Amino acid sequence: DFSKAMSQAGTSQFQEVIRQELEYSMKVELDKILSTAPSNEVEHTKKDLEGFKKLFHRFLQEKGPSVDWGKIQRPPEDSIQPYEKIKARGLPDNIASVLNKLVVVKLNGGLGTSMGCKGPKSLIGVRNENTFLDLTVQQIEHLNKSYNTDVPLVLMNSFNTDDDTKKILQKYSHSRVKIYTFNQSRYPRINKETLLPIAKDVSYSGENTECWYPPGHGDIYASFYNSGLLDNLIGEGKEYIFVSNIDNLGATVDLYILNHLMNPPNGKRCEFVMEVTNKTRADVKGGTLTQYENKLRLVEIAQVPKAHVDEFKSVSKFKIFNTNNLWIALSAIKRLQEKNAIDMEIIVNPKTLDGGLNVIQLETAVGAAIKSFENSLGINVPRSRFLPVKTTSDLLLVMSNLYSLNAGSLTMSEKREFPTVPLVKLGSSFTKVQDYLRRFESIPDMLELDHLTVSGDVTFGKNVSLKGTVIIIANHGDRIDIPAGALLENKIVSGNLRILDH
Repeated sequence: DFSKAMSQAGTSQFQEVIRQELEYSMKVELDKILSTAPSNEVEHTKKDLEGFKKLFHRFLQEKGPSVDWGKIQRPPEDSIQPYEKIKARGLPDNIASVLNKLVVVKLNGGLGTSMGCKGPKSLIGVRNENTFLDLTVQQIEHLNKSYNTDVPLVLMNSFNTDDDTKKILQKYSHSRVKIYTFNQSRYPRINKETLLPIAKDVSYSGENTECWYPPGHGDIYASFYNSGLLDNLIGEGKEYIFVSNIDNLGATVDLYILNHLMNPPNGKRCEFVMEVTNKTRADVKGGTLTQYENKLRLVEIAQVPKAHVDEFKSVSKFKIFNTNNLWIALSAIKRLQEKNAIDMEIIVNPKTLDGGLNVIQLETAVGAAIKSFENSLGINVPRSRFLPVKTTSDLLLVMSNLYSLNAGSLTMSEKREFPTVPLVKLGSSFTKVQDYLRRFESIPDMLELDHLTVSGDVTFGKNVSLKGTVIIIANHGDRIDIPAGALLENKIVSGNLRILDH
């Protein structure tokens, strides 16, 4: 045992030496990068690289999954409240004064690359020519007009989306919404072999675009604070932010939740509220709320030890998942940021660049900070508040007659007999938005659809109706044209079907 202990001590000493060497080498490289910054960017770049250095330091310290599975417990009953209970309290007469304390923040750092689009994802058209950003502005404008309030919109952009977003914002200059933007940090990608940055200087255009990345939405706390906007909004009397992904069309301002925050029934305000919703089979990988060391804690699949992944995915044990709709007290963000006390697990995101180089990105997630805040709460909201558009299959749902659009908000059509949406799987011919749009002359009637699978070279004519379960498979080299006006109910269509103009 003595020799084992000695060899373990030797190993840990050796590891410590290597860690110190890596940190030193990283510091040297970052100093070189900083020395290439133009004078007007030095301060900003320095802040970014300092933040990165802290993350890198933690990355070297932490090994293996970041949770001890034995300590994970189900959250106490009262720590996740049903939405119905919060709604049942009703609304006070002075709801406008409550609304005036709110700021809506949308996470707008993502590009539309997964859907084959260049530029910010928020500028993809989703409904009647309206983009995600248009719908967001319409929702808040409707709120401000209805209640005579001044709820501002804040966009957290990344260096990838900032220029294009700012150009487009001019079109809202006459809308009744104040719009602010700030940029999240820009961190250097790390070579997986050497653990050193692949960037040689600060530029991020041309061949250097692949050297940098935005470090996930957990960066919101530091970059919001560093931008000065957080202090300005507190100075204007704002108290809470409602944060959500810009591609979640269900994430609208909910007055009942806001009232619960501002006028808590027990008089003790929550600093952090996470909206969760019930898992379905499609959500088994979503992060879940647990009780861990007497705090509510978000556990993501990446943190789970391999032996427990199936248990984590179980719909019966972990019934809910995080929608990433969050309500956070501004004063708490300021306090925790100044104490450097926001603790978020590191997500190591491996990527392979176009030239084949393997790199890693160190990221954090905004919801992971829940354990750093006081008096946190989960609210189990209806599924309708989680309507993300990640793929063209999702896009088909929100463009269809399953939803009606009113003042920027999508609501499930009353003609749909059950509250869940159909399961839609469009094949690779539909992945890019422009290909998807070319394949539908008009969006089919889907009110009575349960399941749609489409694979291969398939096009849809005008006014097609889909009901029940519909599977359409064009094999390699075949093509299927669904004729205009066709009704497909519980049908499998395969082989070759060409409709030619006479």
